[in-house]
Amino acid sequence: MPNPMLFEPLTIRNVTLKNRVVAAPMHQYAAEKGFPTDWHLMNAGRFAAGGAGLVFIESTKVERRGCGTAGDLGLWDDAFIPHFKRLADFIRAQNSVSALQIGHSGRKARRFRPWQGGAPLTQEGAKESGVDDWDDWELVAPSAIGSSDTEPVPRALSAADIKVTVENWGKAAARAHKAGFDILEIHAAHGYLLHQFLSPKANLRNDEYGGSDLNRMRFAIEVTEAVRANWPDEKPLFMRLSVQDDAGWGPDESVALSRFVKDKGVDVIDCSSGGLRGSPVITAGPVGYGYQVPYAEKIRAEADMMSMAVGLIIHAEQAEEILQNGQADLIAIGREFLHNPNWTLDAALKLGIPDAFKTTPPAYDYWLEKRATSVKGVTPSTYFPGADNTTDQ
Repeated sequence: MPNPMLFEPLTIRNVTLKNRVVAAPMHQYAAEKGFPTDWHLMNAGRFAAGGAGLVFIESTKVERRGCGTAGDLGLWDDAFIPHFKRLADFIRAQNSVSALQIGHSGRKARRFRPWQGGAPLTQEGAKESGVDDWDDWELVAPSAIGSSDTEPVPRALSAADIKVTVENWGKAAARAHKAGFDILEIHAAHGYLLHQFLSPKANLRNDEYGGSDLNRMRFAIEVTEAVRANWPDEKPLFMRLSVQDDAGWGPDESVALSRFVKDKGVDVIDCSSGGLRGSPVITAGPVGYGYQVPYAEKIRAEADMMSMAVGLIIHAEQAEEILQNGQADLIAIGREFLHNPNWTLDAALKLGIPDAFKTTPPAYDYWLEKRATSVKGVTPSTYFPGADNTTDQ
């Protein structure tokens, strides 16, 4: 078997990842007035200590009104910078690369947390969550259209509003750099503001930001320009797209946008799907192992740029096959990391990496190596033969 690609280093601009395993950005809804808490340090820290080459901090909002819930992270003020620096520094101390995703919820803002039902937030619920700036938490969108007939109607952003919002993306990128992050990602997927502008269902504007595909892409392109202008040339920039949303935006449009933003300085497309209809996409077929991988494969081949695959990538052999087949350059692990924070170590063992325990910091490496060499016949509790035999233990 050739050397596993999953554990080959990858250099993007001036940043080198020790392996191709990425802890995907996953909302934790645990912030306090936008500030990270110990939960964020613990959550990201365990993925870094578990061996991931790249660890993302979840979508962090560029404006106060862009927060989806009372627990969203924010980077709209310099006061946030030292708190995020603590996260970036800790990830780096575990020999991992630190990354931050920045976003804006648009009309999907001001909601209860998912486990609280996810419905539009009430003033009473906001007060119980400690919100004291209700009037500033405005719903905005490309057009005055709610997510459904029963959802609140947002205010359509004016052309002047759009310019300010673009500037705020750039300012957030500058703060992310000051906080010490190595990689930045623009969140343009999952039905949030940038995706709303891309969508012919959510964007009914008749100015330069609506109508044609190119006009609907304009906001995303301008955001990319503002972010890249405030993000050092030596640092990589990613963009997350819903490559297929089953609502009028699809793979061909995503390829076209990817080509535009590649020219503006985006290095990797993070290939997800869905978000506007509130359910997984259906055109990809049944939701199963690696169901979104074909999107990463298409972007990589047709936009001629690096792509990151995500979506029910569960097993080491599965991740390795995606890379060996040339379908993606990076593998993003999401909820499986919540199930097993040491997924990277587990994958190293299963793929036969020499000195696999050195994937982790010395405090883990020493004790695990000692057990493996002194006690014969011990099988880790996470061991499974592979994706095709998940019921066999």
